[in-house]
Amino acid sequence: MSTAHAGPPVTVAITRHVPAGHEAEVVSWLTAGISLAERFPGFLGAGWVRPDVGSQDWHMLYRFADSSALEHWEHSPQRQWWRSSGSGLGVVESRVERRTGIEGWFDEPVETTVDQPAPAAPPRWKQATTIWLAFFPLSLLVGWVLSIVLPDLPIAPRVLLTTLLLTPVMTYVALPWITRRLAWWLAGEPAPWRRRARADSAS
Repeated sequence: MSTAHAGPPVTVAITRHVPAGHEAEVVSWLTAGISLAERFPGFLGAGWVRPDVGSQDWHMLYRFADSSALEHWEHSPQRQWWRSSGSGLGVVESRVERRTGIEGWFDEPVETTVDQPAPAAPPRWKQATTIWLAFFPLSLLVGWVLSIVLPDLPIAPRVLLTTLLLTPVMTYVALPWITRRLAWWLAGEPAPWRRRARADSAS
């Protein structure tokens, strides 16, 4: 029987500073935390990584089916006990980020606290519109080029080649570029030219 979830999946990314000399203990500690989280409803997965062998910053991710399931884990006595056991190893959280859906495209990673939560993500329709504005012209361009270079290519390999070409361009070039240009609109702020006009009129 399927379980209904109240909202999209939520991913939490945590950066923890680990003093040198405690690597083995921290690996065991992280493994124990994942084992505890696995027993909670809505748990989708977790993992951790270090940037390099000598790094003291460890990055951990865990994902739950929705915000309600995440809160159940985060406020549980099991997690409180697990976190307190890590303090004895000198483990310190330096950054906490939450992401749902594709909103990670639209805001810079920020440290969040209880008193200063992360900025709200743009509305989904603005996110979708921004992606479309980048994807449509690129898709049109690649389709036109392929129709000239490979006019007899069947549709399946044509779509495969198109997606292979567009995915890295969208990821590393198009989306970062267009989200910077539309940052004011995504954040619900006045357009830059309106702000300049107001500043000129006030001077």
